[in-house]
Amino acid sequence: MTFSIVARSADGESWGVAVASKFLAVGSVVPAAVADVGAIATQAWANVAYKGQALALLDEGATAAVALQRLLEEDEGREHRQVGLVDAEGGAASHTGSDCLAWAGGRTGDGYAIQGNILTGEEVVAAMEAAWHDVSDPGVTLARRLLAALRAGDEAGGDSRGRQSAALFVVKDGAGYDGRDDVAVDLRIDDHADPCGELARLLGLNEWYLRPPDDADKVPLTDELRAELDAFAQTQGKDSFDAWVGAENLEMRVGDDWVDQQVLTHVRATGADE
Repeated sequence: MTFSIVARSADGESWGVAVASKFLAVGSVVPAAVADVGAIATQAWANVAYKGQALALLDEGATAAVALQRLLEEDEGREHRQVGLVDAEGGAASHTGSDCLAWAGGRTGDGYAIQGNILTGEEVVAAMEAAWHDVSDPGVTLARRLLAALRAGDEAGGDSRGRQSAALFVVKDGAGYDGRDDVAVDLRIDDHADPCGELARLLGLNEWYLRPPDDADKVPLTDELRAELDAFAQTQGKDSFDAWVGAENLEMRVGDDWVDQQVLTHVRATGADE
């Protein structure tokens, strides 16, 4: 009922899962990940206990293959399960039980595990794998690369029963809100006619509001620039630029002595339109 990709970024700093299904709120069931430990997708007749068990095994030093073996040998329902794992080093493993409904299967490679069941055919996982390899630019985030693979699977046919939900979950040490946890992206489309398309829209918003800028994009806040930004804020009905930033939820894109170039561009474009 589901297709997913579990992967580690090429730089070895991020882990994540992208998943879609004709199933309500698939993101509440399938994905789990911890930075510097690994990631897992559990699906088909999903054993949600696999998430905590697998991450504990990986955290103790087990490889993806060993962790998967441990999960399966202790589960009498293993032939109904489908699961993909990627460990801290990028090792990958995938399992499709013999009782999973057709078409069901998966593929693994360096840093990724792709799997799906009740699909229109093998072309779904093949398209996902091709899309994963097609994105080779090191500047593309893991979230974007996962989403590209997921959308390729969706466009190739996806779940044979139709569309309903999708999710994207990515972790990186210190990448969470205000740097206080590892959750870089945690987006869920629980019930939608085009869940993968809606997931892409929300990822764009996530990057705007919650992704800190690179150092190269930080523009020093001089007295002159501060005055310009405060003047802009007043046209928006705010007492200061800081007040405008708070109202727009852009705290992660503005520092005490810098402003993100994208925010500055947005401010100037907005001011020019008025």
